[in-house]
Amino acid sequence: MHSKPYDYLIVGAGLFGSVFAYKAKLGNKKCLVVDRRSQVGGNLYCENQEGIHVHKYGAHIFHTSNKEVWDFVNSIVEFNRYTNSPVANYKGKLYNLPFNMNTFYQMWGVTTPAEAKAKLDEQRAEAVARMKEQGISEPRNLEEQAQVLIGKDIYEALIKGYTEKQWGRRCAELPAFIIKRLPVRMVFDNNYFNDKYQGIPIGGYNVLIERLLEGVDTRLECDFFAHREELEPLADKIVFTGAIDEFYGYQYGKLEYRTVRFETETLDMPNYQGNAVVNYTEREVPYTRVIEHKHFEMFGAEVEQCPKTVISKEYSSEWSEGSEPYYPVNDEKNNCLYLKYKALADMEPNVIFGGRLAEYKYYDMHHIVEKALNYFK
Repeated sequence: MHSKPYDYLIVGAGLFGSVFAYKAKLGNKKCLVVDRRSQVGGNLYCENQEGIHVHKYGAHIFHTSNKEVWDFVNSIVEFNRYTNSPVANYKGKLYNLPFNMNTFYQMWGVTTPAEAKAKLDEQRAEAVARMKEQGISEPRNLEEQAQVLIGKDIYEALIKGYTEKQWGRRCAELPAFIIKRLPVRMVFDNNYFNDKYQGIPIGGYNVLIERLLEGVDTRLECDFFAHREELEPLADKIVFTGAIDEFYGYQYGKLEYRTVRFETETLDMPNYQGNAVVNYTEREVPYTRVIEHKHFEMFGAEVEQCPKTVISKEYSSEWSEGSEPYYPVNDEKNNCLYLKYKALADMEPNVIFGGRLAEYKYYDMHHIVEKALNYFK
């Protein structure tokens, strides 16, 4: 006989918590989901503006090669055909990403894979020679690593400024491992991801989350830490998706993050930039990229039929109290600190830690879904 009203108290109504709640409900388990925000979905939440689903906490593109994960999300809501093909703007010139034959043609005017390879090999060799002159055998930082992988021209136009804005540090101060490999394609293919499947839920991400949480008890504007004493006794187990250092009262100190600030505006035109994602790679432009939200879900003639458009400029900065933690800073100092918290978490028999904040790791969405599904196997 059950002594507690719930099997699981799920802290956070983001993707991990929502998939977990859905699978638990299928297994006849009772869940209570709590979230400090006034809406479900975590960072996937979209706002409807001018008939456009605006990704309020940054662009989210679902992609995976895992058929089980793809079939699962499509069993909840059908996904569209969106293919991520970002463009880079450097000093007014446009380049396709990731680095492919279109990029090499735009950069050097080369038209065949052989010509592109020759140019890349020449620039890579120059980078290695520069290091040798300084008595260096292995790249010591991101700047040297990038030039060994892709050469000086592409590094300076498309990597350097963007990366320095993203991390708030000079490339020469960033560790080499951040950019261990760069996708280089000798074909005219602008599809950013190598995954077999990609798309956006038809109707936006809110539809996905709302269907996952259908029939599950949910309390919004409910801060777990403010109501901890009342909430914890309600369930046999806790599924915690928030920040692991906050769970333990920051007893070893605070983990560091990068955050993103968005400037969103509605424009009185049907089409601002012709693409969902345009990166601004020069250091002097303060934002990293501009997202035009309608291109995630409107294609061809549909774009012009919607008379307005909504864009978001993204500014990357250091995380501070009260701002949204987006990207874990997985350097040596922070990783060592996280391992101290993980040691505490490993001793908790009745708490499941899941997701980006709880595991201090940057996850793509398909990894989150896969991890949540795996708990029920």
